[in-house]
Amino acid sequence: MLWPFRSPETRKRQLAASVEHPAARRYLETPFADRRTPVWEQDYLVLDFETTGLNMRRDAILSMGYTEIHQGRVQMSACTHHIIKVNIPLPPATVVVHKITDDRMNAGIHLHDALHELVERMTGKVLIAHFAQIERSFLHAAMERVYGHKLPLQVIDTLALEKRRLDRSQQPVRPSQLRLGNLRQQYNLPRYGAHNALQDAIATAELYLAELSHAPEQGHKLKLGDVLEPG
Repeated sequence: MLWPFRSPETRKRQLAASVEHPAARRYLETPFADRRTPVWEQDYLVLDFETTGLNMRRDAILSMGYTEIHQGRVQMSACTHHIIKVNIPLPPATVVVHKITDDRMNAGIHLHDALHELVERMTGKVLIAHFAQIERSFLHAAMERVYGHKLPLQVIDTLALEKRRLDRSQQPVRPSQLRLGNLRQQYNLPRYGAHNALQDAIATAELYLAELSHAPEQGHKLKLGDVLEPG
């Protein structure tokens, strides 16, 4: 469990004493990024999950893709994509959407191995996702299953950033307007294929940099605390 009303750093120190795996312990022993850091100077890990459904209690992570942003540039050499073995036959609708068959899934890696690698890569970075509620909930469920605890996170949600921008300008918001592909089109970014975790992670990374570039004064005065999600 997480301790309510305590700072994230305090929660990390308390959890470090009860988590055994070295990747998780290193993550917990590494301080979170300073909220006063200029957004262009921060290192990020941009994450996307493809899942068998939207309920983290009964559905599973089917694939994960992530890349990094360093010094305001997407690091294509740092891209990683894993297909995850799950213990259930894949629903036909899932195969149609994600193009991951039972054979491809069975050739994947176990969730705990993928999670250890992901947590190692997350250490010292801020996590970015589009509609981050999905990634946060499934990541916390995986952490609780593998480590016995939900590890605290620093998260930026590119959908929430755009929603706040539109709200400040008092513009009406259509639900479909905030989809990843539609926002990329709005920022004149190229169209990528959907429902591939790595492609969506790269697409989200590019969208985040575009959002910063179009912020007032191109985001140069923005600090990390200005874009982080609460919690």
